[in-house]
Amino acid sequence: MRTLFRAICDERELRQPAAFQSAFRKAARELAEEQNDPTLLSCCPADTTLEAWYYGTRKPQRDARRVITHMFGLSIDRLWGPASVPARDVEYRDGPGHSVTELKRGAEMAARRARDFALGAERGQLGDETLGFLQDEVARITAIYQRVPLPEIFPDLHAAQEDCFRLIEGGRVRPTQMRQLHVCAGLLSWLMAKASHDLGDLHSAMMQARTAGVCAQQAEHDALLAAVDGLKSLITYWAGRPEDAVFFARKGAAEHPNLRGTVSAWLPALEARAAALLGDGDSALTANARAIDARTRVVADDLDNLGGILTFPEAKHDYYTAESRVLLGLHDQETAERADAAAAAYHDRSTDHWAFGDEAGSQCNVAIVRLNGGVIDGAAEAIRPVLDLPNSQRNNGIVVSARRVASALAQSPARNSVLGRELGGEISLFSTTRLALPS
Repeated sequence: MRTLFRAICDERELRQPAAFQSAFRKAARELAEEQNDPTLLSCCPADTTLEAWYYGTRKPQRDARRVITHMFGLSIDRLWGPASVPARDVEYRDGPGHSVTELKRGAEMAARRARDFALGAERGQLGDETLGFLQDEVARITAIYQRVPLPEIFPDLHAAQEDCFRLIEGGRVRPTQMRQLHVCAGLLSWLMAKASHDLGDLHSAMMQARTAGVCAQQAEHDALLAAVDGLKSLITYWAGRPEDAVFFARKGAAEHPNLRGTVSAWLPALEARAAALLGDGDSALTANARAIDARTRVVADDLDNLGGILTFPEAKHDYYTAESRVLLGLHDQETAERADAAAAAYHDRSTDHWAFGDEAGSQCNVAIVRLNGGVIDGAAEAIRPVLDLPNSQRNNGIVVSARRVASALAQSPARNSVLGRELGGEISLFSTTRLALPS
């Protein structure tokens, strides 16, 4: 099998050891400075090691993994997977500090400048094009939020929210336009709340979520109001406040009993996970049953039509169900099968439902089930794609999931084995490097 790593090396003319090692050392220096880890400065593959990497007979280990994933911006599993498309069609880093998509980024900057010009031309009045710009931006960010690193979209998200607030505060709009603006403001604030949560900023996340709720109330948008309660449940769940997470999930369901979109299944699924975190097995199972029942009656609404992070697909539902069983400490055959199935649903990155955070969470659940079953090598294999994630994707939820694996490992008899100690050290290091926005 010709790996993607080999294909990229061929395209970038890195086949010769001297050429590859020069690029590798440059990436190691950049990563060492970024993570304040001088040990990386001495990391460089020997000629024989590089040969084994090139022909796919061996994968990088430990520090070399970290440098390689930083060097190309892709996970080890992706790099050592099949080169199913030409390397030129894969979006990877073209060496430290440079992207192969420079022209695309330039086009995006030009488009933003054109948008700013159009918004300025309609300043003082709200024309159809201005509103269309905002609605298009909401749809675009919603679609890609769970698929790309937050630093890539945060500036656009922040700018869109600011534009929307400015237009609302300007007051020179028709009543029908004002409702559409409040819907946009609610959705953008919802996304900003999720972004703040991913950064581990609970206070800002809840502030943005409450703003989203105010906007949804002004727009009289029941599905968005329910989604705000769902987001509050999500935020508090990952913040280690399961009682609050249960409260918000139940509140959203109770106040909006007639919803038919996927948010109607998301709320009880959120409740089930939070109840499981509390150790309340009966409530978790009951909530899961309500989520399954709601799923059978789903009729897509306008949030589902936006898709992306604003819908609750079956793959994510399976992930939530498996996680609730894992949190209850179950490691029977059914739990293992559910965890494996949920993880498998995220292996294909071309699907509409794929999300790097959900894939990572699913892999962590599989690792915990295997640890509880005494299968340390299987657990290490399951969490490997998570540990290989670049810093730009290590959001709050993923870090918390990895720490849960560390907790399960600490209670496992395998914790003192060579592999157990190595795995524990890697997870500890992973948990110290958190997602941050560029300054």
